[in-house]
Amino acid sequence: MRVVVTGAAGFLGSHLCDYLIDRGHTVIGLDNLITGTTRNIEHLAGNKRFKFINHDVTEYIYISGPIDAVLHFASPASPVDYLEFPIQTLKVGALGTHKALGLAREKKARFLLASSSEVYGDPLVHPQQEDYWGNVNPIGPRGVYDEAKRFAEALTFAYHRTHGIDTKIARIFNTYGPRMRSGDGRVVPNFITQALDGKPLTVYGDGTQTRSFCYVSDLVEGIYRLLVSEVNDPVNLGNPHEMSIIDFARKVIELTGGSSDIVFEKLPVDDPKVRQPDITRARDLLGWEPTVGLEEGLTRTIDYFRKLAKS
Repeated sequence: MRVVVTGAAGFLGSHLCDYLIDRGHTVIGLDNLITGTTRNIEHLAGNKRFKFINHDVTEYIYISGPIDAVLHFASPASPVDYLEFPIQTLKVGALGTHKALGLAREKKARFLLASSSEVYGDPLVHPQQEDYWGNVNPIGPRGVYDEAKRFAEALTFAYHRTHGIDTKIARIFNTYGPRMRSGDGRVVPNFITQALDGKPLTVYGDGTQTRSFCYVSDLVEGIYRLLVSEVNDPVNLGNPHEMSIIDFARKVIELTGGSSDIVFEKLPVDDPKVRQPDITRARDLLGWEPTVGLEEGLTRTIDYFRKLAKS
């Protein structure tokens, strides 16, 4: 296939580019580098099956020649980023999705939207199934990301129903691994960098809130299976193993071999109290479930951050 990946220089986008190229596909990666970095794709420089274009996908996207698939991963994805870039986050969810869908329609290509578990907001249903509509504060500080993704899903389905585009929606739960930015504000890089620096780990709230952590290689495998499937309804992709943030902090301290303390700060506004995917649909329709255990994935990620600190 000849594939367009928006957000190609980001954490998930860059791993997706690697996966596609490793399977013989040709990738055209787009990114405006607001939160992505060319460091994530520099190893692809000179690869005949990869082309990078510095482009803001909220503007018209022109790609010459045939395209088989468009995968829309462009967006700030951490609270630090979308609180710093609230309008850009809304624009890439709305205008960016519109432009990416327009490209897919023009090229008669299939389309995959990188949505998020944040469409469920602070959920009142646990674990979260795809038929749950969510509990989102549209005007809260997190609403710029949550509602951008919810609008993107609505637009994607409108193009599917109206124009007959073969669309896919991946609702991505917490994913971690190499190439995360140390300062992006998400819990995994926060805890690892604090532990490696011998600093206290910052836990927001009392630490009883839960998350489920999926290693990036598992997530990308699920994305690809969804892309080549006949499924059009949204599909949760994530690791169903749920744990509290306080237990996760202790695990990071253990695996880094450190002795950091844990300090507590006020819980951010609208921060979800629970987060756990029901992946029944992914298991049944895609034959997919995570295979990388937490200790294995965290060890790989810690090694990446150790090397990053030395570079």
